[in-house]
Amino acid sequence: MIPPKQAPLDKTLRTPDPSQVQIIRTYGPGRFLIGGQEWRQPVLATPTVTTAWNVATADELALDNLAALRTAAVPTEILVLGCGPRALFVSPARRAALKSAGLALEVVDTGSACRIYNVLLAEGRRVAAALIPL
Repeated sequence: MIPPKQAPLDKTLRTPDPSQVQIIRTYGPGRFLIGGQEWRQPVLATPTVTTAWNVATADELALDNLAALRTAAVPTEILVLGCGPRALFVSPARRAALKSAGLALEVVDTGSACRIYNVLLAEGRRVAAALIPL
């Protein structure tokens, strides 16, 4: 018996409406352009708002300084951590604390974090980015 033909899968990513979400437009040494605003400091970016992130390095990642994610309009399921020019090691204890708070963690360099955030956002995922400038 010949199986019925299946419709081809649509592999096109949906482009988020820039007026509805916070897209990371550009990044460079010491800066980000997110939505229509330029930032020159570490930031937490969510689909609906970007705020200053009061840390000096990615080593300071903790639930306490991610409080803005808990009050975001869209609950975050994936946190992309951009550590600067290189990814850093995040201890198993810190990862476990984030996981117990419902956050999956992806740790990469900042350029990769910006791209991953935008792709996950386009896929409709509940993503946030914690970004340290290059």
